[in-house]
Amino acid sequence: MTVSIKTTADIEKMRIAGRMAAEVLELIGEHVVAGVTTGELDRICHEHIVDVQKAIPACLGYRGFPKSVCTSVNHVICHGIPSEKKKLKKGDIINIDVTVIYEEFHGDTSKMYVVGEAPSHATRLIQVTQECLYKGIELVKPGCRLGDIGHVIQQHAEKNHYSIVRDYCGHGIGRVFHEEPQVMHYGRPDTGLILKEGMTFTIEPMLNAGKAAGKLKKDGWTVETKDGRLSAQWEHTLAVTATGVEVLTARKEESFF
Repeated sequence: MTVSIKTTADIEKMRIAGRMAAEVLELIGEHVVAGVTTGELDRICHEHIVDVQKAIPACLGYRGFPKSVCTSVNHVICHGIPSEKKKLKKGDIINIDVTVIYEEFHGDTSKMYVVGEAPSHATRLIQVTQECLYKGIELVKPGCRLGDIGHVIQQHAEKNHYSIVRDYCGHGIGRVFHEEPQVMHYGRPDTGLILKEGMTFTIEPMLNAGKAAGKLKKDGWTVETKDGRLSAQWEHTLAVTATGVEVLTARKEESFF
């Protein structure tokens, strides 16, 4: 496994890309309402990235993906394709996953949104999934091992009676969208890669209300829970610093340490 170490200049560009991706998630929230199509949400995100930020939506055309963001609604685990046919309705939950390229470097992040008011079991799933992300981020520093991060996420999810999706994981990121290392959201303490200053990667736990198994739809992208139960995901891009971690995709509503 070859893991790239980013320079100070590299991380500055990733910081800008990360801020851009966070900005997209900040602006799209007011548009996540009953009656809007996921295709319209994609259009708003695309136009902001291209016309306002003068950046590149990394998902568009990536391995053939047809849209600029991923929109995963209710029982969709990840990689939902925006569509003019898919209208959101009150009580839906949706993950919007945005990746922006700035001067060749990527910023990758996702957030859960609720359409109107969702049932308490849905909002609890969203909350615990976000807590899993934050618990993983808290551990990131030189000397930490990836197994430590996976373990704390798995422990918190299973303590709350949710299952961890194992078929998809976090990943290294930089000039390349998906690079080493793979960042699992389950694991054993004191195992796996030892983190070093300059490493950049995502943590993006996916939790299911039911069983962990998913199924890939015929479109080749959309992954749904096999049992039809709800799924939630949150994601941030991180840089390992000399003393800890910098969340490169932090939104204004968040505070870290």
